[in-house]
Amino acid sequence: MPATTASTPHIQPHGAPIAQTVLLPGDPLRAKFIADTYLDNVVQFNSVRNMLGFTGTYRGQEVSVMGSGMGIPSISLYTHELIEFFGATKLIRVGSCGALRKDLKPYDVIVAQGACTDSRFLEQYRVPGTFAPIASWRLLSAIQREAEHQNVTTHVGNILSSDVFYGDDDTALERWARMGVLGVEMESAGLYAVAARAGVDALGVFTVSDNILTGAALTPEERQTSFTAMVELALPLALA
Repeated sequence: MPATTASTPHIQPHGAPIAQTVLLPGDPLRAKFIADTYLDNVVQFNSVRNMLGFTGTYRGQEVSVMGSGMGIPSISLYTHELIEFFGATKLIRVGSCGALRKDLKPYDVIVAQGACTDSRFLEQYRVPGTFAPIASWRLLSAIQREAEHQNVTTHVGNILSSDVFYGDDDTALERWARMGVLGVEMESAGLYAVAARAGVDALGVFTVSDNILTGAALTPEERQTSFTAMVELALPLALA
């Protein structure tokens, strides 16, 4: 692993390497769990603000995993720096989401083909219309091939990246659900936009942690350490 000489106010590797493929769970403790469980020869490359980042090898290929925090402002900051200062070219969000369809159950895996949003983040790009944040086809097609290989069922479609966790409008998510949106999280639209602007690949893969419509839910402890199926689908993308 070659040493990393770059540094930013938010990522300070102190010479530790950062791979071109970076998995991005929101929770930095989930990043540590992924590194400890799946990677060999692990070194830590970041601890600024306790946003832990690690680099190791998976099947001989260098892979990094780093917490991204909560919300579009946080993930867009880290992904911008990973791309522009450290050369990341594949950014894969591995997170949890709330399902917006009754047949989706906890532990089901959703792959975000597109990411709707109620955020104003996209306005900064000043496109003369509405930009549609979508996944990299290269990563999307690769993860579907991997899902078939592993015999894992995935649900592919639109998700919502919302700025609102405790909403004041009780009908908002129902209206997104009527448009076929599969689930709600808080980051991927920002990730997809930053990646599109930089010309690199990005993908969001999610484990259903709760169903907004049925009330079924996992515990915080289960969210941190039990989302193995999506991680095992995402890691081989470093080889693609």
